[in-house]
Amino acid sequence: MHNTNTHFSMRKQLLGFAGWLILTFAAAAIGAVASAQAKTFYLELFRPAWAPPGWLFAPVWTALYLMMGVAAWLVWRNHGFRRAGGALTLFVVQLAANAVWTWLFFVWHQGALAFAEILLLWALIAGTIVAFRRLHTLAAALLLPYLAWVTFACALTYSTWQLNPGILG
Repeated sequence: MHNTNTHFSMRKQLLGFAGWLILTFAAAAIGAVASAQAKTFYLELFRPAWAPPGWLFAPVWTALYLMMGVAAWLVWRNHGFRRAGGALTLFVVQLAANAVWTWLFFVWHQGALAFAEILLLWALIAGTIVAFRRLHTLAAALLLPYLAWVTFACALTYSTWQLNPGILG
């Protein structure tokens, strides 16, 4: 594949890196606003025995968001928007879906919608991995832990919703 990163100055590459991290962590911040009361709410819910402790989510998501931002930057750096616009747009759409889930579950207490939305998120992540794989193998690989975590989150969302029909109606 043709690599265009030699056309980007070091300054542009660093600005791009910062931009992709800022965009990715902006999605995280939108979710963080929604999850401000998540710790208390999560502890009030009936959870499956295999549910992780609440403290585990922040470090896992921080690592995942970092890998996501790096993945998008690698694709952008090697191909730019002109050649990777579809893949990068898909990445941004899945970021938006990622942020919405937290609001559905923790703020609006919509278990069924949160479950449907996380299934959509899973499909968007899988599609992004396929699109990134065509452009940059490492970028696609960096999204695999994210897909694995969201796979687990799908099961956790469904189970928690089913265990709490009165709260997550």
